[in-house]
Amino acid sequence: MIALLKERFTGVEIGEAEDAKTGLQFAINEEWHLVMADIGLPGRSGLEMIQDIKREKPSLPVLVISGHAEKDYGLRSLKLGASGFVSKSSGSETLMAAVEKLLKGGRYISPSLAEQLAGAVIGDRNADAHENLSNRELEVLKLIAMGQTIKEISIGLALSEKTVATYRSRIAEKMSLTSNVELTRYAMRHGLVE
Repeated sequence: MIALLKERFTGVEIGEAEDAKTGLQFAINEEWHLVMADIGLPGRSGLEMIQDIKREKPSLPVLVISGHAEKDYGLRSLKLGASGFVSKSSGSETLMAAVEKLLKGGRYISPSLAEQLAGAVIGDRNADAHENLSNRELEVLKLIAMGQTIKEISIGLALSEKTVATYRSRIAEKMSLTSNVELTRYAMRHGLVE
């Protein structure tokens, strides 16, 4: 991807971060024209990183590039301040078009994400239940669906077991699902976990 960017945008300087903490430091301390962020960064949620970048540098455009489904994270990313969302499966031309649009001050929204955005604006009643979850609740749902216990989740997210249990209760209530088996089936059916 870096080679494609350098070929398309001559003279571009590119910095690369291995984790969310380093990425956030680059975004805040350097004078970038664009941040490209992955949601699945090690160390911290890429969604949290978007919030932090936008809090520190509100005018810095953030393009989310993710292997996660657009229908699950596109709208969520935009609500947090991202200027665009591109699925890793979209292809290099889509990515280059998104980068070009953001560098010109615009936003990149695919037709399917535009439809989802319109549904959210008019209060689409057919929206998936997980769309009503907070970012942390969605993260906990995915970890439950991957078979992690409350204790394992609390260690991994650096939260108390009581806090994780509270998230678990809220998830069950919001989604009208009572058992971890039901939550796991839902997550698998909607492509939240593999």
